[in-house]
Amino acid sequence: MYKVAVVGPSQSVDRILTLAREIEKELEFVPYIYSKTNEVKDFVLNPDRPVDFWLFSGYIPYQIAVNATGMNEAFVFIDSSELSIYKGILNLSNEIGKIPERVSIDMVSSFHFDEEFTQLEKELGKAFIKEFDVEIEAEELLDFHYGLWKRNEIEVALTCYPTVYESLREAGVPAYWLSPSRNEIYQTIRMFFEKIKTSYYKDTQISFNMIEIVEYDAIKEKMKESYQLEYLELHLKKTFIQLCETLDGLLIEQGNGRYVIFSTRGAVEREIRTLKEIVNYLSLEADSTVAVGIGFGQTVFTAEVNANRAIRESKDKGKQEIVIIQEDGTMIDAAGKDEELVYSYRTDDNEFVKKLQEGKISVKTFKRIESLIRKMDWAHFTTKDLAIHLNMSERNAQKIVSDLCKVDLAVCVGEESHYSRGRPVKVYQLT
Repeated sequence: MYKVAVVGPSQSVDRILTLAREIEKELEFVPYIYSKTNEVKDFVLNPDRPVDFWLFSGYIPYQIAVNATGMNEAFVFIDSSELSIYKGILNLSNEIGKIPERVSIDMVSSFHFDEEFTQLEKELGKAFIKEFDVEIEAEELLDFHYGLWKRNEIEVALTCYPTVYESLREAGVPAYWLSPSRNEIYQTIRMFFEKIKTSYYKDTQISFNMIEIVEYDAIKEKMKESYQLEYLELHLKKTFIQLCETLDGLLIEQGNGRYVIFSTRGAVEREIRTLKEIVNYLSLEADSTVAVGIGFGQTVFTAEVNANRAIRESKDKGKQEIVIIQEDGTMIDAAGKDEELVYSYRTDDNEFVKKLQEGKISVKTFKRIESLIRKMDWAHFTTKDLAIHLNMSERNAQKIVSDLCKVDLAVCVGEESHYSRGRPVKVYQLT
């Protein structure tokens, strides 16, 4: 059973849990309630209990968590729309007996409802808006609203913080807490649960892990005594059994330096760093390059087909790299390394395929270049950039880019010169 942390102030967490338990009975919910937003950082860095996913009551706690740990696919927040502002105005109109003409509103800087605020000022008269960063202290927002109230510049206040709302109420200020509606909470939870189920099915996919000691025949020839080879094979098998234990897998020896481990996608993705370290260790023990091809699939057949393709890619590179091919055709080069690239070698765009065929460029080559540019966030690139990061000769990179330009998939956008002498380097951009 997956555990889901629900993070927010007590009012929000209670609302979320009530709805979540109505919708989904198969998940375990762990409430993480804060009185001050800075507590969120400690929640995600030092959780009381291990959880699989985090559901935040709003953008503020979500962004604080992201600031503390970085982007995380397990993080989801419940968004609120500009409709909450109009709902607040309506509620406060009933409270004070008229439509307010002067309003104060606080809003996270990342949210921009410029058109709505412009329209709001036309209808109400004056709207004092304070945009703030998620790390702001609640006292600063309270001072903003209460200061305007004391100077008689506003009639009502709308705030994103429940503690600010409560303090304003205690001070006699007509205030409204801007929070997601029941429908917004419901829709977010439904989509979130679908994401969890998708993650579950993905985690349980079959993983066919093919590991091969390259040029094993040459290793056998080097062994002067037969016992040396047997000791090496015993040592290798012991290491593979330990790896199997880590991956909860099943080991099969295919002979001549090739081993297969059956496991699950979730186990492999969680232990990819461990797998990389063991592969490096095996390479040192065998004094040879180790090729690793991993295939994911819903069936053993699909996973094996993908693994065979992946290990061919790994051997072709001639380097110590793990290659993964997922069921949808997505390929991961150098898995577990900083230079990891994710791209697809498939496409259903016929016009695009025709252009590639005309330029004699493979889909895989183009997708690798595209993935690298996206990963490095390059606005422009040179053939030297491609050669360095894709481990190819500069002459090969120049040929590929030239072919791309011929079929209008790339264009030269200028030149740059790093030295006082020599020809300037051409700069390109994918079209």
